[in-house]
Amino acid sequence: MKRLSLGLGVGVLIGVLASKAWKQEQLTPEAVLKRVKAIVQQEYMISGSWIHMQPESITRFGLPYEAYRGGITSSTTDGPVQYEFLADVKTGVLLDLQEI
Repeated sequence: MKRLSLGLGVGVLIGVLASKAWKQEQLTPEAVLKRVKAIVQQEYMISGSWIHMQPESITRFGLPYEAYRGGITSSTTDGPVQYEFLADVKTGVLLDLQEI
């Protein structure tokens, strides 16, 4: 009976840890936006930003990605300039940044 309880306990623990690891494989949209803003702030003064909460499937450089789509508004001497970006959901790496 002790072996059964121990085995059951270990199995539940492994399941919980595996579940947490799987959930952490994908960054939250907020974490990705924070990473993108940190990169973009090196070149532009950011005055606003947004991000879609649902990832989308895209292909970049011939490779498939799950990406969040978002936008950044930059303040310039000529007025605000808007950019749209795509960022990888697993790493937060900026895949595309275009002025719109």
